[in-house]
Amino acid sequence: MNDVETPKGANRVMWLSTAAFTLMFAVWLQFGILAIPIRKELGLTEMQFAWLTSIAILNGSIWRLLLGIWADRFGAKKVLLLLMVATAGASWAVSQARTFEHLLACAFLVGLAGNSFSVGVAWNSAWFPKSRQGLALGFFGAGNVGASVTKLVGPLLIAAVPSAGYFGGVISGGWRFIPQMYVGLLVLMILLVLLFTPSPDRRPGAGRTFAQMLQPLRYVRVWRFSLYYVVVFGAYVALSVWLPKYYVDVYGLELKNAAFLTTLFIFPASLLRPLGGWLADRIGARGLMYGVFMVLAVCFFGLSLPFGHIVFYVPESYVPGGTMAALPFSMGVVPFTILIFLVGCAMGIGKAAVFKYVPEYFPKDVGAVGGLVGLLGALGGFCLPLTFASIGSLTKIPQTTFMVLFLANAACLVWLHLTVWKMLNADQGPGARRHF
Repeated sequence: MNDVETPKGANRVMWLSTAAFTLMFAVWLQFGILAIPIRKELGLTEMQFAWLTSIAILNGSIWRLLLGIWADRFGAKKVLLLLMVATAGASWAVSQARTFEHLLACAFLVGLAGNSFSVGVAWNSAWFPKSRQGLALGFFGAGNVGASVTKLVGPLLIAAVPSAGYFGGVISGGWRFIPQMYVGLLVLMILLVLLFTPSPDRRPGAGRTFAQMLQPLRYVRVWRFSLYYVVVFGAYVALSVWLPKYYVDVYGLELKNAAFLTTLFIFPASLLRPLGGWLADRIGARGLMYGVFMVLAVCFFGLSLPFGHIVFYVPESYVPGGTMAALPFSMGVVPFTILIFLVGCAMGIGKAAVFKYVPEYFPKDVGAVGGLVGLLGALGGFCLPLTFASIGSLTKIPQTTFMVLFLANAACLVWLHLTVWKMLNADQGPGARRHF
């Protein structure tokens, strides 16, 4: 196949895999909204809330490497269909849960949906030539916008659906209606993927052993790409589930308003991913990642500044009481949202740039390498909310959320710069300088 040729059926793979991933992503992160009425219903503590919003992210991470390899070996279409069937069953179980422990177990199972990312990456990489992979993977990755679905419709449906549900309670009311709605949508998506995507599927890993497909993981650059993805994707997932609570707790907003403002972060972080892929195809991932990390550094620094003022102790003869406040600082909801919007823009472009690296360096191992990068990135999405809750409980400063992200981003920027510096100072020719 010529590098500029696109095989018949590739566009159907891209469109339907993106639609399926959008839905699976919505199912995966539904607890970002559901956990707020659940917290009120069950009287959850701060850490219980963090675990409920994070446990699905954990299970949406740990199988990415394995499922990426399976997609290359057995065909991504089969793997995605099985994953959607399992997710539909888990989502129904969520609607039947009545205790925190039961909900936690069901939320863990719903997390299977998050693993659809590595399957879709392998699927699109197998069907598109190298010259279009950045755009195709960026388009597919825009399915991250599914994180906004529950944010937009969840609060409205929770309020609109009668608490008794429909058909004598067969369809539940309140927050339990949301996971049941997703069951119906998943069944529809299963039929669409089954009937309208091309068969037979492409299987670039067919005939290779599991050990052979794991060999690329010995390269340090794979782990470097994974750290990048923790910041541009793991932090995106974490903020998608954490921001509604942040808006409610810090700014006192109603849930529906907090959810809407969160979508102003989710939309650019998702919909700019095709632009990031297009730019990566033309100028390379290196320059993009430099720009992304620098923008994030500025935004995270501003967001991490705690509200308050500096207190000076002076003689009481100068100031009654002996104390004087100076440099008061607080950030209103408008500038906060503007900075969060810019963070979303940078993350959307950065996610595509990271995955431009994968098929470029490892064209025959996209499933394994993409699976590991996605796994570690998504694990960041699991660990970060727990870190936010732990450090926030210790410091009582909600802005420590962004202090954590500032430090993680700084580590990525330093590693990227050191890598580029070493390559530019090595005598490996101009070609090596571009592909570091």
